[in-house]
Amino acid sequence: MSELERSTLELIHTAAKAEFMEKGFQAASLRNIVKTAGVTTGAFYGYYDSKEELFAALVNPSYEYMMNRYRQAHEYFESLPMEKQPEQMGKMSSECMNDLLSYSCEHMDEFYLILKCSEGTKYASMIDDMVELEVESTHKYYKVLEQLGASVPRIDERLEHIMATGMIGAFFEMVLHKMPYEEAKVFLQQLNDFYTAGWMKIMGQ
Repeated sequence: MSELERSTLELIHTAAKAEFMEKGFQAASLRNIVKTAGVTTGAFYGYYDSKEELFAALVNPSYEYMMNRYRQAHEYFESLPMEKQPEQMGKMSSECMNDLLSYSCEHMDEFYLILKCSEGTKYASMIDDMVELEVESTHKYYKVLEQLGASVPRIDERLEHIMATGMIGAFFEMVLHKMPYEEAKVFLQQLNDFYTAGWMKIMGQ
């Protein structure tokens, strides 16, 4: 890609980010984006085929990192020997969320677009998808505790969903409010302690 092409692409991205942040994906105007960027419609279509593709170019790397890192953390936890899982639960959750917090603080605009401006795209379901992963992992952990001989109370799936949604939503509130990373780290540790203790309590651990 030539210097001119890179410059044109940067103009498009800057204009698109402002338009999407102000109006959201659905109401954003491709015509306004092109006009603000100072490029022709033909020049735009030399880079992207649609508004959807442009939005994805802005947010997809951040979305993929978030979902893959969160999924990998659960998969790694589930791969541990059963007897190791209870002692590692809080620690591994803390490590994963700290990593995601660091990444999120470096990509706040992208996550703002995902969380607040993505209605009408696949990215709008990010929190719901993370909640689903959390609930599935919780069900697998119940079985581990039972195999270890623990008596695990049956928790209503609606409560599980509410708690997981609250936990993940609280995490992203720090991102949406653009909390400085050092402050957010302290808040995250407190949130992790709170939710870990709560889950252990209702699981009878």
